[in-house]
Amino acid sequence: MDQKTGGELLVEALERHGTERVYCVPGESYLAVLDALHDASIPVTVCRQEGGAAMMADAHGKLTGKPGICMVTRGPGATNASAGVHVAAQDSTPMILFIGQIERGMREREAFQEVDYRQMFGGIAKWVAEVDQADRMPEFISRAFHVATSGRPGPVVLALPEDMLVERAAAPQPPAWQQVETHPGLTQMADLQKRLWAAERPIAILGGSRWSEDAVAAFTRFSERFNLPVACSFRRQMLFDNLHPNYAGDVGIGINPKLLARVKSSDLILLVGGRLSEMPSQSYSLLDIPASGQQLVHVHPDPEELGRVYRPALSINASPTAFCKAAEGLQPPNEIKGAGEAEQAHQDYLDWSGARPEIPGKLQMSMVMDWLEQNWPQDVICTNGAGNYATWLHRFHRFRRFGTQAAPTSGSMGYGLPAAVAAKLVRPQQEVVCFAGDGCLQMSMQEFGTACQEGANIIVLVIDNGMYGTIRMHQERTYPGRPSATKLVNPDFAALAQSYGAFGATVETTEDFGPAYKAARASGKPAILHLKLDPEAITPAASLSQIRRAAEAK
Repeated sequence: MDQKTGGELLVEALERHGTERVYCVPGESYLAVLDALHDASIPVTVCRQEGGAAMMADAHGKLTGKPGICMVTRGPGATNASAGVHVAAQDSTPMILFIGQIERGMREREAFQEVDYRQMFGGIAKWVAEVDQADRMPEFISRAFHVATSGRPGPVVLALPEDMLVERAAAPQPPAWQQVETHPGLTQMADLQKRLWAAERPIAILGGSRWSEDAVAAFTRFSERFNLPVACSFRRQMLFDNLHPNYAGDVGIGINPKLLARVKSSDLILLVGGRLSEMPSQSYSLLDIPASGQQLVHVHPDPEELGRVYRPALSINASPTAFCKAAEGLQPPNEIKGAGEAEQAHQDYLDWSGARPEIPGKLQMSMVMDWLEQNWPQDVICTNGAGNYATWLHRFHRFRRFGTQAAPTSGSMGYGLPAAVAAKLVRPQQEVVCFAGDGCLQMSMQEFGTACQEGANIIVLVIDNGMYGTIRMHQERTYPGRPSATKLVNPDFAALAQSYGAFGATVETTEDFGPAYKAARASGKPAILHLKLDPEAITPAASLSQIRRAAEAK
């Protein structure tokens, strides 16, 4: 067997495991890996900041179900990348972060940029390790792919000592990784069928990861046979066609009050894939903890998640993919007790999402959303970060297909732009649109340069109200009339795009939006549309002044 450097063995392993792309910011601590990538078949996307690179890797993992690969240098590179690792952890996304490390003989001296990565990432990554010997590189990479994808997916962090990467060794490559599947038992599925037969007001909530297009289709057929209302968890609306007659809406921030009442009054909740964490559970008020008065059937691929917060009446340790396939075998009763419930739930959703609230200012976001709904293809991929602006997308856009949403359930600002870049690279034939607030965009605005360099022709909608809007809203609710540390002085975002040689346009009125969007699409370039929103237009439901007056009246 030929001897190869640790860097060459690493890249060879990535190729063996089917790596589609590497997202990185280069560093001298892993030059040997960069050199090996020079002759490899794996495309390399050079990012502007490690947080953006890690978020691109997360979005890649979300959209493909395969580990997104990120490489960064030691110390500051690793600390910057931690933002994306946290997203992958909370969002259950498969991802592997490789970090260049100091030489092995310099440990424990606080060498240049030295960090103990086991200690740093130990609380958020599924597995953190340091590859000390070049000949063990294939072993570590194989384990990393399996750990990142098995059970509840998540991030793996591997540190790479600089001298190990140039060390030569002979090491065989193992077979490519395979998804470790967890299937439901026959008795569990029979139990679920009996519970569904007896239920009068059941509802399903879909969330988490480990889904596929086939699984979504199978669950849709299952819901039709049982006439089951189906809701999606926070920022997972793409798991069920929003215009299907069984769709009930999303269980997240700003939930439809009628959907909230429906979940609370249900006598059986079928939770598939999700964790029902703080946002979808309405700050853990939706169900009693640990035991609830409602029947909870929890389906999750990780046994450690079952019973961790909520004690289910029935626990099913299975991935959504395997569960949905098994659900095809369940038979509905001759007479469904909750007949008409799904239709009513869907009508409640249509009424809620079909409302067109008027907001202060010349730019009416409900009309913008109307235009987009009429002009977007069904397979448009939407990304966003965190902020009140995302409400317009989550409430008023109808997600129709699986794989068309990349958004952080962790609520991370700055996610939308790097996620959009990755989405366009993964699926270049699909239209990709990033929603971002002015504060959110400026967390990762430099990655627009990555889009331009890669020719990733995304369309970025910057919804600019000159402030950190969500925080200002909470200030007015809690400390009315006392804004602090939330005002922003912003650049001309359209001019910024033009400075890259990309398309940029400013939108100040509702009438300006349609022509600007069409021009952005026709340009064949990455594009930024700078939407200037009245600062008073803080939510679809209330203005800043209304929120302040309501707080002062208490």
